[in-house]
Amino acid sequence: MLMPAARGSPTLAGCTAPHKLQVAPRRFPSPPLLLEPQTLVCVWRARAVAAPCPSLAGAPKAAWTRPPSEVTFHIEPYSNRDDQNMNKNVKYIIDKYGNHPAFYRYKTSTGQSLPMFYVYDSYITKPKMWANLLTPSGSQSVRGTPYDGLFIALLVEEKHKYDILQSGFDGIYTYFATNGFTYGSSHQNWAKLKSFCDENNLMFIPSVGPGYIDTNIRPWNSQNTRNRINGKYYEVSLSTALQTHPSLISITSFNEWHEGTQIENAVPKRTTNTVYLDYRPHKPSYYLELTRKWSEKYSKERIAYTLDQQLPAS
Repeated sequence: MLMPAARGSPTLAGCTAPHKLQVAPRRFPSPPLLLEPQTLVCVWRARAVAAPCPSLAGAPKAAWTRPPSEVTFHIEPYSNRDDQNMNKNVKYIIDKYGNHPAFYRYKTSTGQSLPMFYVYDSYITKPKMWANLLTPSGSQSVRGTPYDGLFIALLVEEKHKYDILQSGFDGIYTYFATNGFTYGSSHQNWAKLKSFCDENNLMFIPSVGPGYIDTNIRPWNSQNTRNRINGKYYEVSLSTALQTHPSLISITSFNEWHEGTQIENAVPKRTTNTVYLDYRPHKPSYYLELTRKWSEKYSKERIAYTLDQQLPAS
């Protein structure tokens, strides 16, 4: 059982205590993981003009140096994000990192291997502007060029799915770990969203998490707390996602301690001003082990589902 008075601490070298972070509500998302072996989605806090991203100079760089780790990008709503500077930033990322063996590429049904970009708060930008970047006839289009990719939009409200279609995105993800917080993060809507994606040739990437608690930084937000229940919340989320036969499953998050969604190794630790939930009575690697278990289930289910789809109709 997770005890409210227990405190957790990351075991990876170089991690900082989450209470030192200055966080605006839902504005700076933590990297999710893809439920594929060792694929990390790194936050890209770009500027309006393409420039080196400081976050790639530190911790994420370790992921690049430990094969078979792979890295892809979670692009935040930086100031004045639009079709033109997104075009420049996509080109910068691919030119800078595209030849690295750890640069993640997704193999499509047509045999292409394309980079993937998650676009956080994509709904802030008008569909017409996204279409300039993401449709073949757009003035800033990357389609059919060396900078083409799979661009995944955040779906928060149900109506966003129509904007996503109009924008030219390749798929949707739901990001938030709290079941019931948004339309997209509500498990009961995932089957309908998957059907919509299938009908419109979009990827569906539900996001799961081990739990959620952010009352240390948002004291008013207790209604969105989701207890881990010794891993049950995580496993129910993963099972529900798996039942939709998704393109991928993303995990929110690897290390967002201040929102209580981390799955990295954690040990008990006492501090004077922050309360963290650790994984006792389980060992520090418990949630990584659950992730491995469900990653293996996902891989087997995906193979079986693909084979089943290839069988002729009786």
